[in-house]
Amino acid sequence: MITKLLLARKTVFAVVLVITLSIVQVAYAVAPANDNFADAEEISSLPFNVSVDITDANLEPDEPQTCFFMERTVWHKFTPTETKTVRVTSLGSSVSTNINVYHATGPGISDLSALMCTAFAPPQTFLAEAGKTYYVQSGALFGEFGTISINLEEVLAPANDLFANATVVGSLPFADSIDTAAATSEVGEPLPSCSFSGSASQSVWFSFTPVISGSVSAYVPTAAFTPVVAAYTGNSLNNLTEIGCRNFHHNRLTLSLTAGTTYFYQIDSLFSERGGRMEFRLEVTPPPTAAFSYSPFDPSVFDNIQFFNQSHDPGGAGFQTFAWDFGDGKTSTAEHPFHRYSKDGKYTVSFSVTTVDGRTASTSQVVEVKTHDVAITSISAPHSANSGQTRTITVSINNKRYTETVQVDLFKSTTGGFQWVGGYTQTVPVRPANRTTNFVFNYTFTADDAAIGKVTFKAIATITGARDALPADNELISSPPTKVTR
Repeated sequence: MITKLLLARKTVFAVVLVITLSIVQVAYAVAPANDNFADAEEISSLPFNVSVDITDANLEPDEPQTCFFMERTVWHKFTPTETKTVRVTSLGSSVSTNINVYHATGPGISDLSALMCTAFAPPQTFLAEAGKTYYVQSGALFGEFGTISINLEEVLAPANDLFANATVVGSLPFADSIDTAAATSEVGEPLPSCSFSGSASQSVWFSFTPVISGSVSAYVPTAAFTPVVAAYTGNSLNNLTEIGCRNFHHNRLTLSLTAGTTYFYQIDSLFSERGGRMEFRLEVTPPPTAAFSYSPFDPSVFDNIQFFNQSHDPGGAGFQTFAWDFGDGKTSTAEHPFHRYSKDGKYTVSFSVTTVDGRTASTSQVVEVKTHDVAITSISAPHSANSGQTRTITVSINNKRYTETVQVDLFKSTTGGFQWVGGYTQTVPVRPANRTTNFVFNYTFTADDAAIGKVTFKAIATITGARDALPADNELISSPPTKVTR
């Protein structure tokens, strides 16, 4: 009886526990109020910042997915009374977040036209037109759940959006960081010649009047878009004359400017992208650096040496002229000239360059011409020999320039080609006229030589530690062949 009573109490406790846990679970599983498109929270004004726990958010069956798939989403809607540029970010979220912005073309979720998306918090902008409704869909990536932050703010047009309000550059170097997300283009505004877009889109302007003449470089080192920089002369939007254009980051527009003349710089996006944060720099162009190399690196009087211009222009203007002095009374204006020296010696080669905008640089280096050349003049081999007989093979080396260390390798002919016999190294001094240094080899003729009936010897001479200027005479074959009998 007591046992049955205890079992009954345990059963009642278990039922109560399950019911309690169920109540707790139901109380916790509450979706956000704006979980569905139809219940989108209204954004009445900017800036707008909100954090939403999407742990229990859901996904509607017909809900769109742009850029990335999201398992849980919430919705906001925005109908501005004035046209404005809006920046959207998810900064402050505890999960990997994606935010999509749509333009509503009708009342239903199927009437949405995607405008943009921003994942992992980087800001994106869109143009919100007055009277039109925009929907913001936010959610977590990779099935994550937690709190997401949705941040919207109006981006105002930069102060130098219009040509008439161009930022005046006072002195160099100059740097300015601005946001062009809300920049516009003006009627009659010129399109930079190196732009890939159909018309100017979100440009800003700078003006500069140098007090001294000289080369000046303009460029955009960082930008949220692909920049294009154009420079003009003139005093109004309808009489500008383009004098230069460059595109892409760090690509400098370098020009020679005249003191007292006002120059206007226009920065726009290369591909009609939406603008964003950027930095513009204007500075005196640094000088170029002159440099060259040559080949071969160990030239002789037999070599037609090629010189290579390796100069660098940090201004990116490029080089217009080249001036070479080879140190032997000869000169050249080619960019990569050839030159041959008539005798050995050390020559100071001077090289100067001039950029398109007139900046110059020069350098020099010593080129040593040293001709190393030895030649095999003869191979002395016996006219005949017997198998097993040891005879002398003499290789004669002629050298008329510098004392050299030479290795001579001796080969003999076989049915399969030449076979190495031996080799050794010795010093070969300079000898006048046709006097030579001999390399003497003792060779024992073999039964195989006798079976063939004759042997031809080949010698190859190699200078140690230097390049032979005329290698064609470093190899010789004995003639006539040595007759070999048993």
